[in-house]
Amino acid sequence: MRATATFTVKAFVPTELKPEPAVSTGLPVGVATMEKHFEGEVAGRSATLFTAAFDQSTGVGTYVAMESFEGSLQGREGAFNFVHSATTSGSDRTAEFFTIVPSSGTGELAGISGAGGMAVDADGTHRIWFDYQLG
Repeated sequence: MRATATFTVKAFVPTELKPEPAVSTGLPVGVATMEKHFEGEVAGRSATLFTAAFDQSTGVGTYVAMESFEGSLQGREGAFNFVHSATTSGSDRTAEFFTIVPSSGTGELAGISGAGGMAVDADGTHRIWFDYQLG
């Protein structure tokens, strides 16, 4: 099954957490927390741990995010974790990875598995989709 939605980032909070031991690289590594809200066939919110090696001035870098979602997929209520990552050269998304964490589902989403993806439209609209199975 496929469930689609748009989402907005309600909070992006950088943390003071830094890799130890400190290693000097061409891009700084940072950690932030995020809150997202979803509307559509995916409805609810997520809490995210977001890690990136990223250059703000050029838009070049890679991120890895672990999200804990609660809400509904196509009317089925519950919660689950999903992880995603991508690389950008400033105007694209490559090396994308997106998967639902096995055994993380609760409620009517218990047993969920699958994958998905994200995209950002030219107008800035953020889209998400889950290709999932239950059971």
